[in-house]
Amino acid sequence: MTITEENYLKAIYKLAEEEPGQDVSTNRIAAALTTRAASVTDMLRRLADKQLLEYEKYRGVRLTPEGRRLALLTVRKHRLWEVFLVQQLGFNWDEVHDVAEELEHVQSPLLMRRLDEFLNFPTLDPHGDPIPAENGAVRRPAHRLLAELGVGECGTLASVKDTSAPFLQYLDKMGLPLGARVRILEKIAFDNSLEVQINDERTVVISAEVGRNLFTA
Repeated sequence: MTITEENYLKAIYKLAEEEPGQDVSTNRIAAALTTRAASVTDMLRRLADKQLLEYEKYRGVRLTPEGRRLALLTVRKHRLWEVFLVQQLGFNWDEVHDVAEELEHVQSPLLMRRLDEFLNFPTLDPHGDPIPAENGAVRRPAHRLLAELGVGECGTLASVKDTSAPFLQYLDKMGLPLGARVRILEKIAFDNSLEVQINDERTVVISAEVGRNLFTA
C-alpha cells in the first residue's frame, strides 16, 4: 500500500461514516483530499482493481471488507499517535493532526502494539474520537450534539465534530475542554445561539455553529 492509497481509503471511510449506507461520491472525495475529480477517478479504479473498494462510474464507491480493514488500521495508528503526542510530548490538541498524518503510515504492527500498551490501551483520541481495536472493532459511545440539548438539560463535552486547529483554539479560548459539564440556560431565538453554564460556575454564549460541532455524553 502506498501512502496515497492509505489516505484515500481513510478519507472514504470517514466520508461513509458521515452518511451511513450511502455510496461516497467522487466529488466528495476530491473535496476531502483537495484534489481534482479526474485524479480521484484514476485512484478509485486502481483501488477497485486491488479489490479494496467497489466502484461504478457516476454512482460513487464503497469500501470492501478488506478496504475497510485497511482504512481502520490507518485511523487506529493516527489516533494512537495523537494520544502519544499529547500525553507524552506535550503537544496541544490543535497541533497533533498534521504530525499524526505522517506517523500513521509507519508499517510496523509490533510498534503499534507496543505503543498501545505503553499508552495503557486508550479508547479515545484527544478529540474524543474512538480508537479502533487492532481487529477493526470500533466502540461508538452514544453522543448528542450540544445544539440538540433542550433548555435546562445537562451533558458532558465528549468529542468534537470539527477538528480543525482554529475551532480547537476557539474552544481553548472559551474554556470549553472535553470533560466539562455543561447546562443549556437559554436558546436565543434571534440566531439560535446558546447560553451555556460550564461546570456549574461561569456562563458563556456560543454560536449555533459551535453547538453543532460539539458532542455531549
